[in-house]
Amino acid sequence: METRPMRADARRNYERLITTARTAFTEHGTSASLDDIAKRAGVGSGTLYRHFPTRDALLHAVLRERIDGLLGHAEALLAEPDAEAALGRWLRVYLAGASSPRGTCTVIIEAMGPEWADTGLGAAASAIRSALGLLLERAQLAGAVHAGIDPGDLLRLANAIGVASERTPDPDAYADRMLTLLFGGLRAG
Repeated sequence: METRPMRADARRNYERLITTARTAFTEHGTSASLDDIAKRAGVGSGTLYRHFPTRDALLHAVLRERIDGLLGHAEALLAEPDAEAALGRWLRVYLAGASSPRGTCTVIIEAMGPEWADTGLGAAASAIRSALGLLLERAQLAGAVHAGIDPGDLLRLANAIGVASERTPDPDAYADRMLTLLFGGLRAG
């Protein structure tokens, strides 16, 4: 099916909605009011829903650049000689970005469910899980991490750390401390 390019005014509205949503989600978390986002962007609710029929579609558009960056970073880390360090670095980068906007980790956990498979966020969660799986498998093959650890479980644990860190005064320091504890439990032998 062919999709027509957006008219210039529709493209401007689309970009303005993403920029405004990014700001609103950062200020108020992923549950920010969609009507408020439309109003702040200077468009009607109908325009917002025409571009983004669901909150999840808007969240996916806002997070797409970060998700693409995470996937590219995972691919680059596959060439790192220390598989365990590469896995740890990726998880730290993942969590550094996951705390903003507040609620992102919860959204990714939910998007891992089978009912999300046909959504943009579901596809993003699946891609993130696959990228993490490649890094994890490499660390497992190197004997650095227990062989029985599932990438979906590890992603859920990382997101749980992200959810908990959102409620601390220093999310990055908390996430780093929790990842250090997590890696202590993941190590083989």
